[in-house]
Amino acid sequence: ESDTASEISFQFNKHKKTPSIGSHSSDMASVSSVSGSVLSVYSGDFGSVDAQGTVEFALDYDEKNREFQVHVSQCKDLAVVDEKKSRSDPYVKTYLLPDKARMGKRKTSVKKRTVNPIYNEVLRYKIEKMVLLIQKLNLSVWHNDPLGRNSFLGEIEIDLASWDWSNRKLNWYPLKPRSLSAVNGVDHRGVMSLSIKYVPPGSLGPKNPPSGEVHIWVKDVKDLLQLRPSGVDSFVKCYVLPDTSKKSYQKTRVIKRDTNPVFNHTIVYDGFHTEDLKDACVELTVWDHEKLTNHFLGGIRLGLGTGLSYGISVDWMDSTQEEVAFWQEMMLAANEWIEGLLPLRSL
Repeated sequence: ESDTASEISFQFNKHKKTPSIGSHSSDMASVSSVSGSVLSVYSGDFGSVDAQGTVEFALDYDEKNREFQVHVSQCKDLAVVDEKKSRSDPYVKTYLLPDKARMGKRKTSVKKRTVNPIYNEVLRYKIEKMVLLIQKLNLSVWHNDPLGRNSFLGEIEIDLASWDWSNRKLNWYPLKPRSLSAVNGVDHRGVMSLSIKYVPPGSLGPKNPPSGEVHIWVKDVKDLLQLRPSGVDSFVKCYVLPDTSKKSYQKTRVIKRDTNPVFNHTIVYDGFHTEDLKDACVELTVWDHEKLTNHFLGGIRLGLGTGLSYGISVDWMDSTQEEVAFWQEMMLAANEWIEGLLPLRSL
């Protein structure tokens, strides 16, 4: 996931709004029109069979090029996914954990109709050695499905802090079932404390406010991922989807070297009709700030999680039960601050 969102633009003529001037936040202006574009989404992996077999690979770090290398040699005796045809089409995928989003995945080519694939490929990561040593390598094997419903075949996870870097030989490792945390979808990225409030148009007096307002008070975040030894320099971004334009974009200041940052930042979006609350989604994401690029740490999406926005199917309307309940409570309690403590997740 990159710092700037990819966008697919389309117009909601019926619901298009003109941003008003009176929007504000605790330390910066904030105006929004709840229309515009849809955030791109990321594909996932699906399905699994019982893990079996082994994988042969070697690890090395190229000091000159500052490059981590995973030499994937081959696999043996993998599980058969399509029993009728007695076939699997396997490939190997790697992540550096805990930050999948920062480093991205690497994967080999797909070998068709074999449970003993030979790859002889090198997966490369440009990364400083000191950063690498606070990561774990997750290497997994998957069956490639033409319809995208890929099946998990097994994995191995290596703590790189305790790895013997003098060992550059190819070695065999047994593939294991998915870890309990992966099976249960546990992906702890921290917890955000916040409050939200909806102020309906005219609820504070004649034409006050002239349009509905959503207030978002970002208080603090605890237990953020630490991507490097010096700590994390974090800030929070906010959009009201489907609008991903500059008018919708707001952010907090950067809190340096703190995995438990306190932001105490309030953002106000106007231009809301009450009926917009069922079609809009407030996306709050936390990022680690660096000079060249910002790295995604986790986020939440506040909405009804229906999968639809103004009658159009969208993948970002995917709020969890906790996030949906939080948004619904705000909709039912006009002009009242609703407090919440929500876990950050991958988006």
